[in-house]
Amino acid sequence: MAQPLMPHATAAWLVDNSSLAFDQIADFCGLHILEVQAIADDTAATKLTGRDPVRAGELTHEEIEKGQKDPNYRLQMFKAPDPVRRTRGPRYTPVSKRQDKPDGIAWIIKNHPEVSDGQIGKLIGTTRTTIAAIRDRTHWNMANITPKDPVTLGLTTQRELDAAIAKARKAAGAAAFTDERLDSDREALIEQLRAEREQHARDAEAALAAAEAGPEAPSDEIVPGIRDPFKR
Repeated sequence: MAQPLMPHATAAWLVDNSSLAFDQIADFCGLHILEVQAIADDTAATKLTGRDPVRAGELTHEEIEKGQKDPNYRLQMFKAPDPVRRTRGPRYTPVSKRQDKPDGIAWIIKNHPEVSDGQIGKLIGTTRTTIAAIRDRTHWNMANITPKDPVTLGLTTQRELDAAIAKARKAAGAAAFTDERLDSDREALIEQLRAEREQHARDAEAALAAAEAGPEAPSDEIVPGIRDPFKR
């Protein structure tokens, strides 16, 4: 069942401006009856300002009158509130990370100059004016800006950054970006696996040759070079 946009404030208004039963108000607002009781007794944790559901178009006077005449009647929403939609605009960045934006912008400009200001704005959630100021080194805090990876700073994801770089390189007609930072490690691992495989092959050949040669004559040496004195 649809509920009013501000259930607690709506409940406060209905308590003050109608004779509806607490359970009717609780049912309409999607609250527990004890919450409505607390609002009525003025013991709620927060002092609420009532919100008129009639003016908001969520309820009609006729519907309220039906509920006042019949305590068992359940109020019907006249018009459900419009769902809140996120508007188009810059990416939201938590307040705690906003001071890191210039560092992330400087890193992209330094390491991937092919990425456009529009792409940087979408990745970091900033304005073209700020980006241009950092490019031109006219930013008011330029002396304290240190290029830092925006992924490490938590301003964007590696997937989004790679996609933006690939798109910029494609637009510029350059080869697609490939991460070569792990190439040396990959080659070392391949070489190690190849050496282990060759060693296993040599061990298998030695074992096969020993099996074909037959059992060796028992030795009277306890360790190489020292004979067992109790054997003759």
